[in-house]
Amino acid sequence: MVAFVKDDVLKYICVLALLMLVAWRPDLAHAERLKDIVSIEGVRSNQLVGYGLVVGLDGTGDKAPFTDQTFRNMMNRFGISIPPGTNPNLKNVAAVSLHAELPAFSKPGQKIDITASSIGNAKSLRGGSLLLTQLKGADGKVYATAQGNLIVGGFGAEGADGSKITVNVPSVGRIPNGATVERTVPTAFGEGDSLTLNLHNPDFTTARRVQDRITDLLGAESAMALDAASIRVMAPRDPSQRVSFWSILENLEVDPAEGIAKVVINSRTGTIVVGQNVKVLPAAVTHGNLTVTISENPEVSQPNALSGGQTVVTPQSNVAVNQEPVRMFKFGAATTLNEIVRAVNQVGAAPGDVMAVLEALKQAGALRAEIIVI
Repeated sequence: MVAFVKDDVLKYICVLALLMLVAWRPDLAHAERLKDIVSIEGVRSNQLVGYGLVVGLDGTGDKAPFTDQTFRNMMNRFGISIPPGTNPNLKNVAAVSLHAELPAFSKPGQKIDITASSIGNAKSLRGGSLLLTQLKGADGKVYATAQGNLIVGGFGAEGADGSKITVNVPSVGRIPNGATVERTVPTAFGEGDSLTLNLHNPDFTTARRVQDRITDLLGAESAMALDAASIRVMAPRDPSQRVSFWSILENLEVDPAEGIAKVVINSRTGTIVVGQNVKVLPAAVTHGNLTVTISENPEVSQPNALSGGQTVVTPQSNVAVNQEPVRMFKFGAATTLNEIVRAVNQVGAAPGDVMAVLEALKQAGALRAEIIVI
């Protein structure tokens, strides 16, 4: 085993050469690169948020009181004082919230994209320009400054009679490369003598396969699976060597394990997704629809001419019950995904009926899968 914690350049070059020779393995038919299934612990992006003013709107600004207050504060910073009680009548200004994502390893001077969203009653941000605004992290420190012209994908039009039309969302816009990074966020990439890899989809089998793949190349004890999500890998201490080391490791191919059997149901849209390895035990299913129709046919009761009675309306209700004939269909043991879909399609079941059938199979213990309702 090569001791990566030592600054032995010759040994490290030999290890790199070995990695390059054996990194490709033709026996991994469904393999994925390590960089696609793991992330390095401590290396992450950070969310930034800010508040600012968008100016130059074509009469589509907001009338929120905080917009007026922000505008007055901005003018005071430029040495312009608005007399108390004066209404600036801001039709071309809108208050917006800003958010952006600061990628890992971002350096001062680099550019990132930002999104501006109206927080007042502005009708549209189209044609507006964001004034200089600070973007802060969760710790309250300023990590970027933003300014620029907004790109708005939506638009709206309104007539004098109140009729209007809106396409997409005109109250949200983006500024590509609209913020400049001002501060670097430290990461744990160069710390310690090891790297911890976290699986995007935790799985004990996948973690063990990642460990075995790395130890096959670097030797025993060079990698160790800590749990279903994390694998610790010994790494060089020198930062430049660590970059080269990970650039080769991230291209290693590993065959991830198959996930557990799942059936995902979206009750709002009627979408049903049946995952791989979903099976059922022998079961017979029948599902029918019972329709009850109630119709009201009021009748007029007209008395005789000399009876002294009054004309009244008497209710007349007709109730009809219709039950559609259905067929019972049978699931065999170890049914495959294709057979489940074929059996359901043969009875012409709607998405709502399929949901009821799958849930009933689960309750009966015949469905070998986890049902997730979203």
